[in-house]
Amino acid sequence: MKPYIARISGVLIIAKGMRGSRMNEIVRVGKEGLVGEIIRLRGDEAFIQVYEDTSGLFVGEPVERTGEPLMVELGPGMLTIAYDGVQRPLELLKASAGDFVSRGLSAHALSRDKKWHFVPKLEKGIEVVPGDIIGEVQETQSIVHKIMIPPDVKEGKIKSIAKEGDYTIEDIICELDNGSKIKMYHKWPVRFPRPYKKKMEPTRPLITGQRILDFFFPVALGGNSALPGGFGTGKTVLEQTLAKYALVEIVIYIGCGERGNEMADVLTEFPHLEDPFHGGPLMNRTILVVNTSNMPVAAREASIYVGITMAEYYRDMGYNVLLLADSTSRWAEALREISSRLEEMPGEEGFPPYLAAKLSEFYERTGRIKCLGKDDREGSVTAIGAVSPPGGDFSEPVTQNTLRITGALWALDTSLAHRRHYPAINWLRSYTLYYGLMEDWYRENVSKEWPELRRKASEILQKDAELQEIVQLVGPDALEEPERILLETGKLIREGFLAQSAFHEIDASCPVEKQEKIMKTILKYHESAVESLKKGRPLEEILNPELVERIIRLKELSPEDFETEKKEVEKEIESLKEFEEVKG
Repeated sequence: MKPYIARISGVLIIAKGMRGSRMNEIVRVGKEGLVGEIIRLRGDEAFIQVYEDTSGLFVGEPVERTGEPLMVELGPGMLTIAYDGVQRPLELLKASAGDFVSRGLSAHALSRDKKWHFVPKLEKGIEVVPGDIIGEVQETQSIVHKIMIPPDVKEGKIKSIAKEGDYTIEDIICELDNGSKIKMYHKWPVRFPRPYKKKMEPTRPLITGQRILDFFFPVALGGNSALPGGFGTGKTVLEQTLAKYALVEIVIYIGCGERGNEMADVLTEFPHLEDPFHGGPLMNRTILVVNTSNMPVAAREASIYVGITMAEYYRDMGYNVLLLADSTSRWAEALREISSRLEEMPGEEGFPPYLAAKLSEFYERTGRIKCLGKDDREGSVTAIGAVSPPGGDFSEPVTQNTLRITGALWALDTSLAHRRHYPAINWLRSYTLYYGLMEDWYRENVSKEWPELRRKASEILQKDAELQEIVQLVGPDALEEPERILLETGKLIREGFLAQSAFHEIDASCPVEKQEKIMKTILKYHESAVESLKKGRPLEEILNPELVERIIRLKELSPEDFETEKKEVEKEIESLKEFEEVKG
């Protein structure tokens, strides 16, 4: 009996005559050949989640097996491309269907016609193992694509290797004595993590250029962070800023279930963003995976795995990859919808009981690793998962389960966003579990004083928050004079350090060396003000609004002007302590 559709329930199709099928096998559903994946087997029935709109399907239409799981094509040509949730290039889908994507379309993820200039790195007779680099291709202006022996190929000796020249990805560029034929691309199932030699401890930070993140709540290179926030708190803007300024070679942005107009902005803005490190467009080292909220819900679930598999591939070349998932809440909603169609027992708020396991499965694929191969290269995948809790309620299941897994929390705050404080990250609710492991890196690479500066600044912010509550009740005049100095220092840290303009030419990204100097100046002001107060100087003379404003403006100065102005400001700060000598 040929397989056929027996029942239709939204994105879920139940097909009969499917005996011999396997879990996660890709099938073609109906006369239009819609792409679907088997997610449950029962007797000769298969439950299929369809990655396209199922309206118009009829019971009795044929179902065709492919015998393969959901796989991505990995090879030169992925960078600069915007894909849908199952790695079909949007440009090709649009070319064949106009402004609206038709159903049942299939398109190669990588061009079969484009020729790439291959440069061999090994010679005939050399023994190779999975992960060894046999050649290179200049994929974009800034990224060299390493052609590797795929992980599922057995080791052997090189029988023949192509000479330097132009080849398509279908051309055989290397043949081993065990019969394996290597092309410039290979396929990999998205639900299976790519292998590596060893996962390393998260002892190095991902430098983002954002002061509140690098100084107070750093995430490790190869770590993961949750970015929860309500509507309008700036998740997408912050992720785009990280894509531009984080010190990584490759950026993969997954728009998972985001609003269509927001993703349209990303698609139009990204090609015009300039790469601050290599020049040229930022898209030269970026891949976009686009799956908006009005696209089929099942493809939303697949898009996360497609993105992380492509990230692992570039990691295996020895690159540091930043994966931005916006947002994992929409992904969890897709899981909830599919789970309800399967008539599974719901967990908290209707989400499936295995939500935590699915989130762990995704975040555990991050890490800094020793790559496969005989050389000693390292690569990393760092994941930032935006979460969109309804009404900004962090106690909902997706946020809570994400926090149990991720190593850092960057909590976005609606009240800060309304006050135009960017990034709207609440410094009292946020945390990082990585700092203890990375403290030595900061001491050795930035400054021995970094941990002490961070501790002092954190204490001031904590006390400042307590005093703000008193001020709101009884006003600032009820405070002791030392406490009013502390309030002024808190304001300096908030406005002169934590607040950062994403659109300012200089302030959009701040090197860690400059961060340390700004914080030193702020804390020096606090110490000098307290000391001057002890000597009897009137508080009105100490709290100099002009000096405070100059300290706040330090962050916006170019490197040359910054050093000059910092020296002038520090002289004025030192003069605060000279009160006794002047009096005498």
